[in-house]
Amino acid sequence: MNREQSSALYKEAVKYLPGGVDSPVRAFRSVGGTPIFMTKGKGSHLFDEDQNEYIDYCMSWGPLILGHADQDIVNTIQETSASGTSFGTPHRYEVQLAKMVIEAFPSIERVRFVNSGTEATMSAISLARGYTGRNKIIKFEGCYHGHADFLLVAAGSGMATFGTPDSAGVTKANAQDTLVLPFNDLNELKKCLEKESEDIAAIIMEPVPCNNGLVLPNDGYLEGVRELCDRYDVLLIFDEVINGFRLSYGGAQAYYKVKPDLTTLGKIIGGGLPVGAYGGPGKIMDKVSPDGPVYQAGTLSGNPLAMAAGIATLKKLSDGRVYSELKNLAKLLYSKLEPTLQQYKGKVLFSQLESIFTFSFTDIEKITSVNEVQKCDMAFFASFHGQMLSRGIYLAPSGYEVGFLSAAHTQDDIERTAQAVKESLGEIL
Repeated sequence: MNREQSSALYKEAVKYLPGGVDSPVRAFRSVGGTPIFMTKGKGSHLFDEDQNEYIDYCMSWGPLILGHADQDIVNTIQETSASGTSFGTPHRYEVQLAKMVIEAFPSIERVRFVNSGTEATMSAISLARGYTGRNKIIKFEGCYHGHADFLLVAAGSGMATFGTPDSAGVTKANAQDTLVLPFNDLNELKKCLEKESEDIAAIIMEPVPCNNGLVLPNDGYLEGVRELCDRYDVLLIFDEVINGFRLSYGGAQAYYKVKPDLTTLGKIIGGGLPVGAYGGPGKIMDKVSPDGPVYQAGTLSGNPLAMAAGIATLKKLSDGRVYSELKNLAKLLYSKLEPTLQQYKGKVLFSQLESIFTFSFTDIEKITSVNEVQKCDMAFFASFHGQMLSRGIYLAPSGYEVGFLSAAHTQDDIERTAQAVKESLGEIL
């Protein structure tokens, strides 16, 4: 497959951009080769600078649940932009989208729009600290919550110890108020809360971690976390930047029927445009400026393009038909892959939850922890990624990331993908 234009653009990009990219994983460092420069997305397909076409399962890292360039969303953006791209003032679209988000999430009574998932999680944690008057937070291994300093933290020497900086530029002072615990382990969480609860403002977690493989919560785990938060008077923050509106119209909290105190949301509520949000009960959200002492602001927050695109997106999701279509696509994908998966059982694991999936090169039957993800063979994934790419299938360029189905994927896409998986695994295994 010819990628001369992408290679040329990358050689130029590294002169001006760190690593030639604006987000690290795009650099293809973990899978090898040169990043592919895209020029167009339409439906379930991407097109690169060399006119190669790919079936896309990255979907802009999840938010394009309706596919690329959905015509209703494109029309909405065009119509809205004709009246202006940013006002820096209140406008009707943010009110309308706020109402739709609140109707979808019973745990949310007030919502504040921001510009990214990182900004949403950062702001939610500041709010939790301001509301409780406490400083420490708990996060879980395998859950990524953006690049705020106090969230770029790795586990310390023990599972219930203070975290240590996981990135250059993060100070020990920033890391020391973050505790890192293993996901899916209620005993470790209970021990930590017994010792530290008077100083802990909140627990932040992805209900379903999607940035370190696909780690599914054990039966009763999320309910157990909720119960412990209630017992020890600690706020529970669900980071639904990926999960939200992806697993169901009410997010993972509706899917699993577990209600958090605060929720963060991401680009799916803006039709894939730059947007984030955090929300919760009025008694907590009333602490946010200008009503309360927790300051947070943003010139582009709630900008009309993202709000209008979000309204168009949620209108198409609200009747549930898209989720039924995605469920059927997910079943079809698994059924088409199953013969190949059985052939290579014990070598590759296909994990799936509704429209989210991942391939892991491991001999275990179910991944329940980040340690198990880290033991997967990433060299095999790199080879697999290259083989799939050569067959016109675009997967996220990292074995730690997940894939996403969209309403734009077709039965033909699924059948072509299953054949590509069969051929690719045959080559490397």
